[in-house]
Amino acid sequence: MIMPVTTTRVSPDWPCQVKTPGSYDWERSAARWLRELVPARYGSYPALVRHPVLLARHAQIQVQQEIRVARTALQTARADLPRLGLHESVIEHTIKLYAAELLQLQHIARSVRAVTEALVERGGR
Repeated sequence: MIMPVTTTRVSPDWPCQVKTPGSYDWERSAARWLRELVPARYGSYPALVRHPVLLARHAQIQVQQEIRVARTALQTARADLPRLGLHESVIEHTIKLYAAELLQLQHIARSVRAVTEALVERGGR
């Protein structure tokens, strides 16, 4: 028996690694992507394996924590890095790296929210 595939408009923040909600096996692709965002040991916790919405919640918390770390690193770089004896060009490169990472993490946070909303809409399981 062939199951109908539902087409759903997804947000521009929807991660390309996750199938469209309603498509075959999309929840599994969502869980796989979410597991990449949390420390590896969390991927084996039974509650998080059985309930992707819990995994999504933890991924949201994890990414928010990483955003805080990147902000702190960016905000303190000019004061802290010269004391480590780093050359100015290395400091400038590092500041650009932190700024780019912060933007990337903010995008990931929006993607996790989109996936979480879709998982909740399907019943949270």
